Amino acid sequence: MNFDLTPEQKELKQAIHDFAQAEIAPRAEALDREGEFPVDLFQRLGEMGVQAIPFPKELGGLGLGVFEAVLALEEIARADQSLAVSAMVSMATGLTVARYGTDEQKAKWLPDIVSGQKICSIAGTEPDAGSDTGGFKTRATEMGNGSWSLTGEKAFITNAGTPISSFTLILAVSSPKEEEKKKFTLFLTPNDADGYSRGKLYNKMGWKSSDTRPLYLDDCVLGPDAVVGEPHSGRYLLHKGYQAARLFLAASSLGLAQASLDHAISYAKERQAFGGPIGRLQLVQEMVAKMALKTDSARLVTYRAAWQVDQGIEDLGALSMAKLHATEVGSEVANLAIQVSGGWGFMDDCPPSRYLRDNRICTIGDGSSQIQTLLIARACGLDVQF
Repeated sequence: MNFDLTPEQKELKQAIHDFAQAEIAPRAEALDREGEFPVDLFQRLGEMGVQAIPFPKELGGLGLGVFEAVLALEEIARADQSLAVSAMVSMATGLTVARYGTDEQKAKWLPDIVSGQKICSIAGTEPDAGSDTGGFKTRATEMGNGSWSLTGEKAFITNAGTPISSFTLILAVSSPKEEEKKKFTLFLTPNDADGYSRGKLYNKMGWKSSDTRPLYLDDCVLGPDAVVGEPHSGRYLLHKGYQAARLFLAASSLGLAQASLDHAISYAKERQAFGGPIGRLQLVQEMVAKMALKTDSARLVTYRAAWQVDQGIEDLGALSMAKLHATEVGSEVANLAIQVSGGWGFMDDCPPSRYLRDNRICTIGDGSSQIQTLLIARACGLDVQF
């Protein structure tokens, strides 16, 4: 078993690290304070080929794997998790179209997504249903000419309202109301579609420079060319998209954990107290050692899950372990970094303060920690019902 990155992977990781630390990290505090999506930074990532990493060459991608995408997202999140989540949502959404969309959908919508000049989103969550996808109420009614009319509301959706937003994949109930068991269809909904509107930005605890808002559908009429995959198979496609997002979110939490560890080590070496740097105090050393162990364990489970995806190994338990462990570790390590930082850690200009706020949503989004725990138990062979 070889745990070393290849020379090409090391070069990719280092290039993104250098850019992120030089260009993204210095702006992260201001972006958090101002709450504005950084179009220029996102498009710079596109110019570097970040968004193109996991897409096949025939679609304009680099033809690399999910593993390389994880390496990239880790380094972006190490500088600013808010930007990393914007990148990962667009990447996961684009991959859903690449895998299940028609040739026409790919040709029309993916070039700008793969190049990183536009951004896209995926919308499952509703005001009254998140992990319980069976509870979704947004409805698609089939019309006589093969078109569909969508009506409903989506909540907490990332990337739908930026100046460069292109489309949103929207899951809607498509079976007749009288059918007891719901069926769902996934629709590629352009931002300029009639009857489709974006609500105001939420006021959030973290991820303040990412775009998160509600979506409204009021008799939004879409043609048959908007259906992604087969009609009534959308719930499966959404869950496949969520699986990719869970892995990418694990990578984003991993990068944030590493940033927290970086800060704690640097601060422990510089901060003077009791006659010397606090890094010589054993209880501070214990906190730093615990942070290092947690971060490295999160890296191992995340890298393993990414490697398995690229090998064609379908292991939902490994994906859930990566998502559960890395996102929980992100918050734990950020919290310890605040403790090492003392009083300064409570201030907004101390990076771990932002890290803790940003990562808090990671244990909720794309399947909560509780849902991941149940999925792991199911993977172990237990009779799990939810």
